Amino acid sequence: MTINKYQGKTKEEAVEKAKQELGAGVVVLNVKEIKPKGMFKVFKDTIYEVTAAVEEKERFVNPLLQPEKVKSVHDSINMAADEEIPIPSPKKERQEERDAAGQEVRPMRATRKESASMGLEQRLENLSNILEKQLSVEESRGEEKHEPQTVSKEGLPFIKMLYRTLLENDVNEKYVNQIIDEAEKVLHNGSSVDQILSNVYQKLILKFDQPDTINLSGKKPRVIFFIGPTGVGKTTTLAKIASRYKVDRERRVAFLTADTYRIAATEQLRVYANILDAPMSIIYSAEEMNDAIEHLGEYDLIFVDTAGFSHRNDEQCADMKRLIEGLSEEYEKEVYLVLSATTKYKDLLEIADIYKEIADYKLIFTKLDETITYGNILNIKLYSGAKLSYMATGQNVPDDIEVFNTQKIVKQLLGGR
Repeated sequence: MTINKYQGKTKEEAVEKAKQELGAGVVVLNVKEIKPKGMFKVFKDTIYEVTAAVEEKERFVNPLLQPEKVKSVHDSINMAADEEIPIPSPKKERQEERDAAGQEVRPMRATRKESASMGLEQRLENLSNILEKQLSVEESRGEEKHEPQTVSKEGLPFIKMLYRTLLENDVNEKYVNQIIDEAEKVLHNGSSVDQILSNVYQKLILKFDQPDTINLSGKKPRVIFFIGPTGVGKTTTLAKIASRYKVDRERRVAFLTADTYRIAATEQLRVYANILDAPMSIIYSAEEMNDAIEHLGEYDLIFVDTAGFSHRNDEQCADMKRLIEGLSEEYEKEVYLVLSATTKYKDLLEIADIYKEIADYKLIFTKLDETITYGNILNIKLYSGAKLSYMATGQNVPDDIEVFNTQKIVKQLLGGR
């Protein structure tokens, strides 16, 4: 993994510098606002420092760490029953994973010592300093070689605690094993607790990847479809995002609704349209959709609300697919699958598969305020391969939504707040 720091007058400028040097696949690990200091600070501007990373295609293998001499840290973890950590299961095929989800036995919640919990939260809060320290060490190390050592005494218990914490946060056992195994491969001998935490944190950030939001480049109007099961908050989420683009970014937005099953949903969207002074039309087919869009050529974004339905309803799935595929080729589109963070894992797997047959999508998770575990967000991101975009944390329009905050979610998955 290559990790560097970049500075700019804005976060966006710093990220752009990172992309220019490391490539488009760069992932932001940390963002820090640096305020000016000293006598003349009032004349200086605040700058932003971004710590960015990119996964190298080939892993560096330390020749000192011979397989026959050095045993994997993970292999040495005691998996006895009194540790309350499930024994890792072998890799399963896609369908087997869905079947197993319905039979999962959640690990018992272990009561952690108060001091250990407080220590972990403090370390998570100080991850920025950990990353900076790691960069300094790597820069000063150069070509210096070290004699093989053993993992620090506190390292093994700490890895076990991280393993258990991820499971308790509903991260699927398969992905927990991957994360710990990948982290172990690049840990230096004698790694401290802070180094272990930093490495697992970085691996999780890379797993989530950069959020992918609405693209405003290209031809306009850009057509944005919101799809998903009943009751996940599609209409409210659509209104929140539209409000941000209308008010904060001064874009011209319009609404179409294909949700003709629920009168309440149509009226709800009409209220939002009136507040934003945006046109709204009801459509019943792809032909009507294209006709409506033709009259909205001067608008930047057209948000299309769709009906929520059971993913097991084949007829409605087919109708949805016809609507999205029926969009005229002269228009560019994006499709967002809206999911609730409170939905059961097995149901999420099935929903992800069914909607993949309808269209390629990005992910929006809602109702993060109604759950204390966020593991399913990572599970579905890795299972579907889709990009994460936004996350919603309440019903207030337009406040309770933000671009997916990877740093916040990763810290919570690791036991922070």
